[in-house]
Amino acid sequence: MMRVNYPIFILLFLLLVSTGIQSQSVFVYDQQTGEPVSNVFIFNDDNTATGLTNESGYARIDKFKVTDGIHFQHPSYNDAVLDLLLIENMHYKVPLNQKLIHLEEVVVSANRWEMKTYEVPNSIDVIKSKNIIFENPATSADMLTSAGGVYIQKSQLGGGSPMIRGFAANQLLFMVDGIRMNNAIYRGGNLQNVLQADVNSVESAEIIYGPGTNVYGSDALGGVIDIHLLNPILTDSNKWEASGHAFARFSSAAVERTVHADVNVGNDKWGILTMFSYSAFDDLVMGTRFNDYNLREQYVKTTNGHDTIVQNNNSRTQRYSGYNQLSFTTKITNKINKNTQWTYGFYLTRTSDVPRYDRLLEYSGKLLKYAEWYYKPQQWMMHSLGFDFDRKTTMYDHMNIRIAYQDVKEGRNDRKYQDAWLRQRVERVQIASLNNDYDKSLNNQQFLYYGLEFNYNNVISTGEETNIHTGETNKVSTRYPDGSNLYITGGAYATYKKNFERLPLTFIGGARLSYTNLNSQIADTSYYNLPFTEIKFDHLATTGSMGLVYHPATWQLHLNLSSGFRSPNLDDAAKVFDSEPGNVVVPNQNLKPEYIYSLDAGIIKKFNGRARVELTGFYSYLDQAIVRRDFQLNGQDSIIYDGELSQVQAMVNTGYATVYGASLLFNIKLLRHFVFNTSLTYITGTDDEGYALRHAPPLFGRTSLSYENKKLKLQIYSSYNAEVDYENLASSERSKAYLYAKDEDGNPYSPAWWTLDFKGSYAFNEKLLLTFGVENILNYRYRPYSSGITAPGRNFIIAFRYTF
Repeated sequence: MMRVNYPIFILLFLLLVSTGIQSQSVFVYDQQTGEPVSNVFIFNDDNTATGLTNESGYARIDKFKVTDGIHFQHPSYNDAVLDLLLIENMHYKVPLNQKLIHLEEVVVSANRWEMKTYEVPNSIDVIKSKNIIFENPATSADMLTSAGGVYIQKSQLGGGSPMIRGFAANQLLFMVDGIRMNNAIYRGGNLQNVLQADVNSVESAEIIYGPGTNVYGSDALGGVIDIHLLNPILTDSNKWEASGHAFARFSSAAVERTVHADVNVGNDKWGILTMFSYSAFDDLVMGTRFNDYNLREQYVKTTNGHDTIVQNNNSRTQRYSGYNQLSFTTKITNKINKNTQWTYGFYLTRTSDVPRYDRLLEYSGKLLKYAEWYYKPQQWMMHSLGFDFDRKTTMYDHMNIRIAYQDVKEGRNDRKYQDAWLRQRVERVQIASLNNDYDKSLNNQQFLYYGLEFNYNNVISTGEETNIHTGETNKVSTRYPDGSNLYITGGAYATYKKNFERLPLTFIGGARLSYTNLNSQIADTSYYNLPFTEIKFDHLATTGSMGLVYHPATWQLHLNLSSGFRSPNLDDAAKVFDSEPGNVVVPNQNLKPEYIYSLDAGIIKKFNGRARVELTGFYSYLDQAIVRRDFQLNGQDSIIYDGELSQVQAMVNTGYATVYGASLLFNIKLLRHFVFNTSLTYITGTDDEGYALRHAPPLFGRTSLSYENKKLKLQIYSSYNAEVDYENLASSERSKAYLYAKDEDGNPYSPAWWTLDFKGSYAFNEKLLLTFGVENILNYRYRPYSSGITAPGRNFIIAFRYTF
């Protein structure tokens, strides 16, 4: 009988297993989304073997032994401890669960370089891809509502204008992949350009509250929205590997159909990423309960060129509001060596006709005013080329250069009821930009950030009208001057950061010098008898900021003093358009910049990973505020515009305006798998005449209760919005009474509202994810403050996401 030497047998077995395992890499992923988790620190009990996951979530485990306890550690995830045999049984795929209370973030928007949030004196919200996947927003504007301090206004379904701290449109700075989107025709009303960023391709979004930092120049009065799209992923070997996602979503309120795919192909030197999204929306259906003033009782139907006003057979259906959008992005990156890498990006977003729904609700007497009002074309194209240098020199440790070219087309098309002439105004903006940023580590925890920025805008404005019966065309007045329109901005900044060694204290301060130039020529003066034929100005501005962050253990206190400015652009100084029924805005060649001075203070308290409380307050003083006021043209306060006698108005500099407010964020882990979250924001603002500021929204917030356990996440939440009574309604909003409810005295006001909502997700494995939800469960009918379209009624959402 053969005798088995068990110790030798076991030793040989372990050796074979160990040898097989050593040739493996481990894949670490988020258990609820299947997304790879990078920068996971892997180590054994005695720290003799370590590893770090790459951007693809992979790490080698060659140095680990079978007897090791292997730790997986990441600041945003719960720790995991496994052994090699268990990892082998899991097919070398390790799932991690995110912490219910997030204590630490890394942001890049503050100074264009990565910094810990506890080092930044500004209030910043970060929206990550995991949140976007779970929330299932239809557009990037909807995505921003998950940030506690952002309020979204919508004039139409194909829109979404963020309001931050009493400011909106061209008083906010919008960026995509570090490139400035604000251009010469960003208007001061409500702006829908945030939809240019494909929400299904977003990796993260950062919102800086307040005038921003020294990195940014004109426009960053209320805040900065910095959206980052997915980037190509490099591997650790020269072998080409492919990965990506396929995604499909359906929602019922607008019969939304969205498909998305992204494919990444790369090795250790090259990476190519292509992203495609297409969304189609039918007419949006509102809720059934309360607020009958929102109903769409009538609409204009055009048959063979003949307009008739018909009764809506379902007054909850908002005819015509549907549209579709296509987005395509591709990025190519090449790592030349360990210190140098370049990345090229091509971006394209295009929409179909986007009906301007609020204009379709206007009446002239007892008849609807417009038969048609829509945006077309709506197209954004961008080429960008960036170089990153990671090498310590006497001038810098890291340096990047970003060169970009954008081609933006915007068209406005309108035709009045039973009018044969369709007016078509098209703007084309060509933008070239350059950003050059540096950072340098000095002695004793001191850091220097500095850089340069240049932007060149060329605006071409055309106008014509077409007879829908005969096809005949005529020239009409353009929205902007029809001659040469050049708008140039530039600036240089420097920021200093000091982390004190003996105190948990960080100081950040710096300054920026900015320059703007506008040169606009009016070639044809036959439409309007203006007293000038050109608008020119040059403006220099110096702004700065200074802040302290005290961050001992579980506390964080910050104080920040900052200034900002906004130079008038072409839209402010040279536009002729109908701002609202009975008013027309004309050019003003005497506009000057507006300046803001802001104080921020905040406190954060953390309770051992179980709870977090954040309270922030701010006060802003806006000097020489650019606002719309009654004006005179050639000594007249009214002119004939578009066939109607209209009050003349212009953008002018007023004395001042003040804005102040506070926000509260509270998170607490109730039980092992339950977390309670709430956010509340209060903002108020008035100008020097005591009138409410248009973009100061009512009190708003969101409260949620979430359950998270391994592959499953469920959340029930409520969003809410306080009333804006007539006394606190901005004068520009009062003139749009047809969009508001009426109080007992017949005056317009915006009613309060709240919704009850439910979301959920289930990961079948690391490849297949199901997300689902019901928004506005109670089918409440409401229109958010300042919006032109009523919010969706009960909305069922389902989406499938496949990772390969």
